[in-house]
Amino acid sequence: MIDLHTHSLLSDGCLLPSELVRRYEVAGFKAVAITDHADSSNIDFIIESLARVSKQLNKYWKIKTIPGIELTHIPLQQFLSLTKRARKNGARLVVAHGESPVEPVITGTNRAAIKAGVDILAHPGKITKDDVLLAVKKGTCLEITTRKGHSKTNAHVASMAKKYSAKITIDSDFHSPDNFPSDTLFRNVARLAGLSDNDIVQAYKNSEALIQKVY
Repeated sequence: MIDLHTHSLLSDGCLLPSELVRRYEVAGFKAVAITDHADSSNIDFIIESLARVSKQLNKYWKIKTIPGIELTHIPLQQFLSLTKRARKNGARLVVAHGESPVEPVITGTNRAAIKAGVDILAHPGKITKDDVLLAVKKGTCLEITTRKGHSKTNAHVASMAKKYSAKITIDSDFHSPDNFPSDTLFRNVARLAGLSDNDIVQAYKNSEALIQKVY
């Protein structure tokens, strides 16, 4: 199992990065990405911290820890520069906080993030055909999420991704132990969204491919 969207206390999660990773290791996960929320105010600090702790954990533990970032509620004009800055400073995975149905995300965020070349567009809400086609062209994965609220549009995201052959990942958007994921949870949420067992297997492979790409 792999989870490419989680948060530690470096943003709005409640666990230290080490405790977060330890819980995933005990649960049998192969890899986990820590993708704390960032804008221009904290991006450098978060990436530096996650890159440092990930290097240490990868030295001592079997589970692969991936230092990442989630660009969140930023001006559309900053997506390209902050995506480049994140990668330059050590983020192995760049996630964008998509146009969730439960938050006041700026209209146009989905497109700006995809154009900037982020790896995963998280909970992209009512994503349009044109943006899905752009995601296919750019290689950006669309996320099916287990996160309460954000998951309201999973069925739309899954339908659009399947219709236009976009890549899907299944992630938790983990913030605290009470929403800790599992293979059963991932599969149940994905099935409710309209994904078949074969689609779920392919989504897992997409997560594997992202890890191979960044390492």
